[in-house]
Amino acid sequence: MTTAREIMTTKAEVARRDATIEDAARRMADLNVGALPICNNDGRLEGVITDRDVAVKVVAAGRDPRTTTVGDISQETEVVTIGADDSIEEALRTMKDHAVRRLPVIDDDKLVGMISQADIATNIPKDKTGDLVEAISAAP
Repeated sequence: MTTAREIMTTKAEVARRDATIEDAARRMADLNVGALPICNNDGRLEGVITDRDVAVKVVAAGRDPRTTTVGDISQETEVVTIGADDSIEEALRTMKDHAVRRLPVIDDDKLVGMISQADIATNIPKDKTGDLVEAISAAP
């Protein structure tokens, strides 16, 4: 059984709540990623900021990315995650059920990595990859 730990990107870069959106967007661009986990100083996951958040909640809303912080736009809702020792099938199911393209991977309550749709796609049969893309694309 392949686990999340085996396919995840380790050492995921994180954003802090007090970081500006400009800084978070620049880091996403520099790293060529579409999301950054938001962690506190203890490494506990508090949320995720995505490129879509930046586009919709900042740019389209007319907010200044130099003064708006990650904390200003992040929601206090429970973050969809996967455990490091959960199976790739569980990661796939979680992504489909919640229509997310990326999953923070946690071990106990600490962030240890990220799994993307691409990580799943390269590690499962092609027919299951199609199901994942279809489920995410059909979500509102």
